[in-house]
Amino acid sequence: MSWKKLLKQDKGLGDTIERITTKTGIKKAVDYVSEKTGHDCGCEARKEMLNRRFKYDS
Repeated sequence: MSWKKLLKQDKGLGDTIERITTKTGIKKAVDYVSEKTGHDCGCEARKEMLNRRFKYDS
């Protein structure tokens, strides 16, 4: 699969990072720790900020 096809569904860098961390299991670990500590990891806000700053051209 080409990179263009793979990234086509992503709005920007934040979406790509989220997809990678989900596939590698990092997101699951972060969500577990966030749930146990009661602290928000800030993942969603970080994803949106990265998508705004590093948009992919459609």
